[in-house]
This record gives sequence, structure tokens and C-alpha cells, in this order.
Amino acid sequence: MFIQTEATPNPATLKFLPGRDVLPGGTLEITQASDAPCSPLAERLFGVTGVRGVFFGSDFVTVTKAEGEDWQHLKPAILGAIMEHYLRGGPLLAEGVQAVGDTEVGEFYEPEDEVTVSTIKELIESRVRPAVAQDGGDITFKGFREGVVFLTMKGSCAGCPSSTATLKQGIENLLKHFVPEVQEVRPV
Repeated sequence: MFIQTEATPNPATLKFLPGRDVLPGGTLEITQASDAPCSPLAERLFGVTGVRGVFFGSDFVTVTKAEGEDWQHLKPAILGAIMEHYLRGGPLLAEGVQAVGDTEVGEFYEPEDEVTVSTIKELIESRVRPAVAQDGGDITFKGFREGVVFLTMKGSCAGCPSSTATLKQGIENLLKHFVPEVQEVRPV
């Protein structure tokens, strides 16, 4: 089995591509070892000293390292954990656990903004999420209030030094161009 590794814009994360589906149809972010039992692979990865977060996308795994850790030492152990998981053929998710789909729990917006929100979601789904997934992360709609779009950043996007530029210069400009009601974009 050959696993490709790609750098992300976030120096604290690496993207691992096992060459097969990881989590088709959804995503899952685990930011604490105590939450890892929801995924046998996440448990393996959190068993590597220095792993601080795991994010599963459709065909990739993004791993975030703790501050002060060195990729040179972590990368071989992470590659080994991913390889062992796939070679054993275990499930990615524990029984009863589901990935997060396109609709986030706890979205907020006024009923009269339904059409605007629908357009915002379509732009995020068709133009933003595919580009962000290339960098090992995900961005999902959380809410819209008084011209402000609230987005949840996951995987390599969470805590990335360039995430503010991505939000302001990329996503905000895109949404303002197509949806005049949008005045600002903020992370949640």
C-alpha cells in the first residue's frame, strides 16, 4: 500500500492520501483523544505521541500535530498507523457513529433569509469546499445574521495562519460578488 503525503497551508497539519475512499459523503473532525473511540483509525492516530487532531475527508486524512513536535519523527508513525488500519480492513467509524453530512446541526438564520442562505450554501458547496478539501480541510455553513455569514473551519483550515486571508480575500469576496446581502464572513 502506498500512502501519499501532501503539505497543507497550515504547517501544523499534513494531508495523507491512502489511495482509497476514507469517508465518502461526509467529514469527521476529532480534536481530542477522548473523542477518538468513535473511530478505530482515530484511536490509532491519537496513540501516536504528538498527534493533536484528526480530520477525515472523502479520500484523505489530515493530521494535526501538537506545538513543538517535529513532522520528521511523527510522519513515519502516522503512516504506519494508517497503513496498518487499512491492511487489517477495519471500519473507519465505530458502530453507530455517522459522519457529518452537508447540513450542520445548529444552523441559524431568519426564515426570511431562506433564499439568500440557499444561495450561500450552494456557493460554498460548489466553489469553496472542493478547493479547501485540496488543502486537507473543510468549511461549512453555520449561520447568517444581519449580513454576516458564519462558517465552521475544520481540518487543516482550523488554526491555519492563512485562514483569515482565505476567509476575507477569497470566500468573503466570492459571496459578496454573488450575494449582495453578504457584508462579512466570520469563522465560528
